[in-house]
Amino acid sequence: MGTAVDAVARKEAARSLADLNPTVVFVLGGPGSGKGTQCANIVKHFGFTHLSAGDLLRAERNSGSENGTMISNMIKEGQIVPSAVTIKLLERAMLESGNDKFLIDGFPRNEENRAAFEDVTKIEPSFVLYFDCSGEEMEKRLLSRNQGRDDDNVETIRKRFKVFLESTQKVLEHYNAQGKVRKIDAGRPVEEVFESVKGIFGPKVEKAD
Repeated sequence: MGTAVDAVARKEAARSLADLNPTVVFVLGGPGSGKGTQCANIVKHFGFTHLSAGDLLRAERNSGSENGTMISNMIKEGQIVPSAVTIKLLERAMLESGNDKFLIDGFPRNEENRAAFEDVTKIEPSFVLYFDCSGEEMEKRLLSRNQGRDDDNVETIRKRFKVFLESTQKVLEHYNAQGKVRKIDAGRPVEEVFESVKGIFGPKVEKAD
């Protein structure tokens, strides 16, 4: 059912991406850590392309494609979408962007994602940008953003935070051992956080206005 064709396409995509020799930065942070806002700032100031794994999956799910139907069915059944599917969408988006600098937001979510990405694409991230924010601060931000919802939303937020910590711990440990984790104190105001981000990306790659 097209698996040989898929394998060839994947091989060609990987070769093209390797030829591109892109700069890849994984962006990790819990719900409410402010990473989306900071990614938008990095795009504006440093010319990166921002790719959200979640957004790509949602767009594919809504596209009506065969792949989209499969993703939709898996999500409905509470199953995790295979890493290979997400990686394929990321590869396609990277090749279609015309850029060679990427922020990959919300991926890898776990150690299996990480290993699969490096295995399929033959690309390792330049570094991991980790927005470190306390559970209390993220909870406060999300609740103020979602005013008017039921109190049990607090439980949902805490569960999401717990899942994030448990699933990404091994990813952070792996890259920390390689000296690739750039941890940012994300509990501060947006402007202060971005000053720290700028210190990591450096003025030499800042786009001219």
